[in-house]
Amino acid sequence: MVKVSTYITFDGQCEAAFEFYRSVFGTEFEDINRFSEIPPQVGQPPIPEELGNRIMHVVLPVNEHVVLYGSDTMPEHNHIAGNNISLSISTETKEEANHFFTKLSQDGTITMPIVDTFWGAYFGMLTDKFGIQWMVNYDYPKS
Repeated sequence: MVKVSTYITFDGQCEAAFEFYRSVFGTEFEDINRFSEIPPQVGQPPIPEELGNRIMHVVLPVNEHVVLYGSDTMPEHNHIAGNNISLSISTETKEEANHFFTKLSQDGTITMPIVDTFWGAYFGMLTDKFGIQWMVNYDYPKS
């Protein structure tokens, strides 16, 4: 079975973002590594001390089917936060949708309030405080 996971990159904000996501989903990191942990390599300059604390790789399980991965980029890479993807959360209840929408929108921007829609869902969109776009959806049972 093929598994597709989401890998989010940041420009120095990965740790703060993933601490926030950890609090939203109520789960714990499976792994977290910093650039300072990379062993010296022959012919490669060392990681500058001021960049060593950046996150090289972090793993945050959301549930048994979904895992968020993340890392920081280095300043020489052109980084644009979140403008080319949206992470979509589908919930089992309307209350759960409200919970995630409320938590993720803290200090972010709501681009579409979470509301009942014409297509039979409770749906909203936001950009979190780290520039990542989210869609939160609860599908009402079909009658």
